[in-house]
Amino acid sequence: TDDNTYQTPVNCASLKVPTVNSAIWAQMSASMRVQELRLQRVLKLVRAGIAAFGKMIQGAPMSGSQQDMLALLCNAYFTINCIWKIAIKPTLNPRFAAFCRSSNIQAPNFLFGEDLLKQVKDLEEEAKIIGLMKTYIPSA
Repeated sequence: TDDNTYQTPVNCASLKVPTVNSAIWAQMSASMRVQELRLQRVLKLVRAGIAAFGKMIQGAPMSGSQQDMLALLCNAYFTINCIWKIAIKPTLNPRFAAFCRSSNIQAPNFLFGEDLLKQVKDLEEEAKIIGLMKTYIPSA
């Protein structure tokens, strides 16, 4: 069985395996691209495992062990996604390292979100605000 046998359920869009944004992919070395494709393959297999589990239970009540199994699979999916981003971090300009935070959860189509340009602008604005806050010295 391959990972295409069990597709992402329609009500689980966040389980869709993203691709690396083309602007970032273009900056990556060939060896980094191979590594990324390997992580994407593992993520697809975990996603297929989650989908197969969902198909197996078909809406029936889950036992405690089944709930644990699903939680562990979902945690593995999230962790691999985070590792994937961390692996790409050295490729990025240090100013944009925030894209690799585990809290930076994006839409399912692209690893770093749909609108990368907007995110870059938002990060630059955030950096300006933080810079202003750090340089302000209150008068006595």
